[in-house]
Amino acid sequence: MAWFKREKSGILTDTREKKETPEGLWYKCPSCKHIQMASEHEANFYVCPQCDYHEKIGSHEYFAILFDDAKYRIINPNIKSADPLNFTDTKKYTDRVKQVESSTGLNDAIETAKGKVNKMDAVIACMDFEFIGGSMGSVVGEKIAKAIDHAIKYKCPFVIISKSGGARMMEGAFSLMQMAKTSAKLTQLADAKLPYISVVTNPTTGGVTASFAMLGDINIAEPKALIGFAGPRVVKETIKKDLPEGFQTSEFVLETGFLDKIVHRKDLKNTLSFFFETLTAK
Repeated sequence: MAWFKREKSGILTDTREKKETPEGLWYKCPSCKHIQMASEHEANFYVCPQCDYHEKIGSHEYFAILFDDAKYRIINPNIKSADPLNFTDTKKYTDRVKQVESSTGLNDAIETAKGKVNKMDAVIACMDFEFIGGSMGSVVGEKIAKAIDHAIKYKCPFVIISKSGGARMMEGAFSLMQMAKTSAKLTQLADAKLPYISVVTNPTTGGVTASFAMLGDINIAEPKALIGFAGPRVVKETIKKDLPEGFQTSEFVLETGFLDKIVHRKDLKNTLSFFFETLTAK
C-alpha cells in the first residue's frame, strides 16, 4: 500500500468550461521582452513603449499612419511577377510566389498609393518584407516607375519606404536592372522639380540600398534600423577586421553622412509634410 495519497490541486476547471485566449491579443517585444496588449502596441505606432523598438510593419499599416484619416487609393494593384528565367531552387519560383501571395494577400513586395499627408497630396511607395524578404524584382521596379509617373502627372511629392533584403535572385539580371530603372525615373522626378523623400526602415540592404533607398533629396531612417549593402558578417570576413559597435545601424550611418535625419515613427507624418512644404515652397 502506498504511503502517500495524492490530493487534487491546481486548476480544476472542467475542460468544457475552459476558454482559450484569442490569438494576437498580446504583443511581446522581441528586443526587451515587454508584454502589452496588441491594441495598445498598434495605437503606439507599433513601437515598444519601454525600449522604443520599431516593429516591422507592412505597407497598409504605414499608409494608415501617414495618410490623413487612413484614406488612400492604391495605384496599379494588379501587377504581378512573371518567371523570365523559369527559375527553380527548392521549389519553382511560380509556386513560391503563389504561396506568398496566399499567405500575405499581396501581389508583390511593394504597394503604391496616393492620398493626402497633412492635407498635401503625395504618392507613397512602401515595401513589404513579408513578401520574399521585400526582395526587389521587376514588379518592384515597375510599380515604382509608374508611381513616379503618377507623381509627375499630379505634381505632388514622392516617398519610398524601403524595407528589403536586396535584389530578388530568382529573376537574375532582370532584378538588377531595376536599380538603373528606378534611378533613371527618379531623375525624371527631379527634372520635374518634385521632391523625393527616402524613408529607410529595418532592414534595408543590397541593391535597394545601392539604388533608390539612398537617392532621396532627403534620406531619413527609423531608429536602430539595419542599413547596408553587404551584411556585417560578409564585411568582416572581407576586410579581416572587427567592426565598430552599432555598425550599419541608422545611428552609425547618420554619423558617417549617408543619412540626413533619424525620425521616430510617431513623428514621421509631420516630418514628411514639413519637407514637402519646404522643398515645394516658391
